Amino acid sequence: MTTHLNVTTHSFTDCRAQATALAERVAERLRRGVAERGHAVLAVSGGSTPKDFFDRLAHEQLDWTRVQVTLVDERWVADTDERSNARLVKSRLLQHAAAAASFVPLYTGDATPEAGLATADARIGALPLPFDAVVLGMGEDGHTASFFPGGDHLAEALDPHGRARVLPMRAPGAGEPRITLTLPTLLQTRALYLLVAGEKKRDLLADARLGLGAAQDYPVRAVLAQQRVPVAVYWCP
Repeated sequence: MTTHLNVTTHSFTDCRAQATALAERVAERLRRGVAERGHAVLAVSGGSTPKDFFDRLAHEQLDWTRVQVTLVDERWVADTDERSNARLVKSRLLQHAAAAASFVPLYTGDATPEAGLATADARIGALPLPFDAVVLGMGEDGHTASFFPGGDHLAEALDPHGRARVLPMRAPGAGEPRITLTLPTLLQTRALYLLVAGEKKRDLLADARLGLGAAQDYPVRAVLAQQRVPVAVYWCP
């Protein structure tokens, strides 16, 4: 384990061990929330990296009936689409013991994320924040959540003083239009985790943390550089 300013890195030689360790830590956070406040709220990312983590967390024993799960961001597609983050969460996380949890989607069925923004915002606004845990990922372009380089609402989404909870996002590297929680919303959490796999992403993360060269403009740097919430990085090859 290494620590640099607000960021602590937990490195694993085995990605299964990484997934197990993070699942145990997040489950501990959720149990604490249920015990202390009668409920717990978890926000997770999509993509391929968290699949093993979801599989392991789904088997953790806790009172899942008191847990609400939502997404950090979502592609603007129905949950029947293979690229839907909601579909991934439902098929990998909301299974076994975790099937009793409540799911709060960001996709609303409206034609565009702009049209569905008010509904998505109301859903997040109804959650008993702060989150007990937020689990982020990172792309090879330095994006996290839907904070994409060149995103049309990127500056607003990363504004630490911004008041928006949720924003639409369109960017060259994003594929579909997206909707995302903003940085101030993500930082309303008791624990913040960044799940990363691969040598390339490890190096990218190190550059972003130090603000070296082009990495100073990577959107993930806004998460790493903020001092409000400690960031725990879980990395495996």
